[in-house]
Parts: sequence; structure tokens; C-alpha cells
Amino acid sequence: AWNRKAKRISVDIEQQFKQTYQTQNAIGLVRGSLYPDSFVVVTAHYDHLGTLGRDVYFPGANDNASGTAMMMQLAKSISQQPLKYTAVFIGFSGEEAGLVGSKYFTENPKVPLKNIKFLLNLDMNGTGQEGIKVVNGAVDTLNFNKLKTLNQQNGMLLASVQPRGKAANSDHYFFTEAGVPTFFIYTLGGVSFYHDVYDRPETLEMPEFNDLHKLFLLFLRSF
Repeated sequence: AWNRKAKRISVDIEQQFKQTYQTQNAIGLVRGSLYPDSFVVVTAHYDHLGTLGRDVYFPGANDNASGTAMMMQLAKSISQQPLKYTAVFIGFSGEEAGLVGSKYFTENPKVPLKNIKFLLNLDMNGTGQEGIKVVNGAVDTLNFNKLKTLNQQNGMLLASVQPRGKAANSDHYFFTEAGVPTFFIYTLGGVSFYHDVYDRPETLEMPEFNDLHKLFLLFLRSF
């Protein structure tokens, strides 16, 4: 506690970097009905910034509990009606530390990368009032146009489906570099809390979660 009228404060933070700290990715799959040796992959990072001292906590509701929840909901839906290809679901750790978990996976793959038909990375899926942004959408125009058409053909599930170029800003990146077709999709509009203590469940209404889930499921079933 400090004087609320103070114009300047100083903070002394003791920090220790643990180079050898071990964490893990979490992986599950649903066998494909026709082509079990080829894969459609859905990913989301489940880590966030954690705590600062004893009292400051970064909940990470949008970034990225929302993407993790979407991945789990897709896994539930696909387990009830499998895809033609085996669906792999990967919860990555270490994203906030520099895409550590996804980099490790591409260097030590549990499935052959060349057999991945498509990878959908979900990060910050908690809003959507203004639609979605599709990283790599401006690169892979064929799959982007398919996604956009599915949105339009199903009554404009989302307000917009906007393309973006290549970016090294989430766990799709090292798969893209390895030649795997990928999209990283995040929602637009709504609250903008990011990497702060205000990114809480109570501030996140998730108004487009169901429509987003429907669009993703249609897209994954199109392969």
C-alpha cells in the first residue's frame, strides 16, 4: 500500500529466471473414420503470465483460456462425430515464454508433420463482436476463401472474416515454417485487456463462442 496521491513510486522486484524449468504439452486425438494416418490439428496454449509476487495474478481469461476452451469444445464435438482424418488436439505450454512448447513439438513431432492436412491455432477467442482475424489468410488464399464462404453460406455466423499475412505471434508459427498449412485465428471487438490483471472471466462475455465453434467445425469437416 502507498499514498494514493503520490506522483512517483519506486518498486523493487526480485526475479529469478529458471532456465531448466520443465513443463509439458498436453495431447489427445480422435481417430479418423477414413484416413487415420493423416491429421487435422487444433492447438491452443494453456499457459499465461502467472503471478508477480504473492498478490498480483494475471488470470489470462481471453489469452488464452478462451482458445483452450474452444479447443476442448471442438474435441468434444469431434469425438461424437469423427472427421475423415484423425483429429489431434494439442494444448501447448510455454507460449508466453517464446513459443517454447510448439517449437519443441515441431522439432520432436508425435505425428509426421508431412501428414498434417491443416492446423488451426486458437488464441484469444473470447470476443468476436467485429468478427475474426485470420493470420496466414492472406498467404493461403484457397483455404481462407473456403472459410469465408462457409461463414457466408451459414447466415453470416460472424460479422467479418478478415485476412492477415504471416506473423510469428502464436503457436502456429513454427508449423508454418515447417511447411504445414496453418491458420491462427483470433477474435475482434469487445474488451481489449491483454497481458494484464484485468483479463478476467467476469470481463469476458464470449458473445460469439457458439457461432465461432460452428464455423470452426464446418471448416475442419471440409478437409
